[in-house]
Amino acid sequence: MYFGESKVYFDGSHYIAIPHTVRPTKRRSKPIEEEITIVQDNKNLEGFTQESELELSNQLEDCFVDMCDDTESKEINKTTKNVRTLTKKELFEELYMKYIDLKKNERRNKIICEMLPYFEDRESCKIFVYNNFERKQRNLICRRIRMCRKANLANFNYFCTFTYDNKLHTEESFKKKLRTCFRHLCERRKWRYMGVWERAPDTNRLHFHGLFNIPNDDMPGELIECEDYSFSAHKRIKTYQNIYFNSRFGRSDFKEINTKSDLTNEVRYICKYIEKTGEKIVYSKGLPQYFISDIMEEDVVCRIGQEDKKLLLFDNFNCWDEGCLIGEVGPEVIEQMRKSN
Repeated sequence: MYFGESKVYFDGSHYIAIPHTVRPTKRRSKPIEEEITIVQDNKNLEGFTQESELELSNQLEDCFVDMCDDTESKEINKTTKNVRTLTKKELFEELYMKYIDLKKNERRNKIICEMLPYFEDRESCKIFVYNNFERKQRNLICRRIRMCRKANLANFNYFCTFTYDNKLHTEESFKKKLRTCFRHLCERRKWRYMGVWERAPDTNRLHFHGLFNIPNDDMPGELIECEDYSFSAHKRIKTYQNIYFNSRFGRSDFKEINTKSDLTNEVRYICKYIEKTGEKIVYSKGLPQYFISDIMEEDVVCRIGQEDKKLLLFDNFNCWDEGCLIGEVGPEVIEQMRKSN
């Protein structure tokens, strides 16, 4: 049997193919979300429905008339409240990030208490919050899968950390110029990278953790060996720093990735931050999840996955592109294949 135009990815141990299927697609209609009004004053943030907000406005106007009639005090009264209109989902996202450091059950209860004024009863509020927690969990799983598939095809050879130095930059300029530097290296020297922004738990200092594919060690500057104390390992360790990045951004640390085990450990390290803090993964261009290949029946070990929709492939299967044999699977052959996300 012949499986044409299959999407192939590497899960860290085996190559797995997803055969091409043709099925009619229809754009799903996006439901119209109910908007709510939030009134925020200088002291605290309180949520109100539109009816309660109108009632509050009338009360404020009455009190204001009793106090004074001059225009100066009117301006002061206007600045004491800030009215925002947003959807329940947007409010949930704000509260989710507000309580991101709490444990899951405690975070859920806090969000339910703050969103309760916008629902008819507590049960409907709990259903809404529980459904959105499930949505966040599904999205997290999808992001983790996408990141792992990209990492396993990218042939990363360095794990790097770039730490912000307030003598050289502000946090905004550090992020902007470091991203610009990476973009230029990707365009001019064919670098590829993926990583995450993170703050140190003790010092709250901003830094960037990333996996990098640096072809033929083609990097600016020079790597120098330094000896430093590691607070996590509680001992002195040797690190490699780049004088080019040190002089322009702050401290840099380069660690070679030599084995699949090293790559797996570093991917787990980055995964920890998207799960713990909700940070988004930063990708460079040219990091696909799949490469496209025709699959022959003799290269298939068995069917796997839900409803046996996926194909487990032999480690030495042949890659075909539109009927032409490209060669046995490997980094050089995969580089020639068409890519897909």
